[in-house]
This record gives sequence, structure tokens and C-alpha cells, in this order.
Amino acid sequence: MDTLKLLREFAPKRISRHQIRKYAKRHELVLPKFMRKASWRLMIKSMSREVARFIQSRFGELRVSEARYEDLLGEADEQYPRYLEHLSITLTH
Repeated sequence: MDTLKLLREFAPKRISRHQIRKYAKRHELVLPKFMRKASWRLMIKSMSREVARFIQSRFGELRVSEARYEDLLGEADEQYPRYLEHLSITLTH
């Protein structure tokens, strides 16, 4: 939700989540699949790779037990604000 709020500051126009790709193409914006890749690069600069994999739902790349999964949830809560700060700085420059 925090990322969505941040993105709305820069792109306040509302669009349906089902039409994002179509909207991006029509307005010559970066496609969502490339945003995921850019997001990944920013995430690994501001948090651990394991937490970034967890946040991006890259569960195939994670080899974790159920207990570690719960730890990752807590770590993601702690580290995500650093990513948002890094994203905000990147978008304003």
C-alpha cells in the first residue's frame, strides 16, 4: 500500500489494475515486467536479497522452512521502508 501511495504521487491518474499493461503501452510507459526488474535492482540495494525475493514472491528461488518464512515476514516489515525511501530518492532525481 505504501508503494501504491508513493506511485500515485507521481502518477495520480487512476487506472484499473487489469488494464495496467494496456495503459502502459498506450501511453508509451515502462511495461510492468520491466518495472518488476527495476524494482528488484532497487530492492537489493536497500535490503537483503532473501527479503527482496520474499517480497517479490520469488518463492522458487527461496529455500526456507516454515519458521524462516515467518522470520522473513518480520524482516520484510523492517526493511521495506528503506526500499520505499530509496525508491522515493530515485524517482525524484
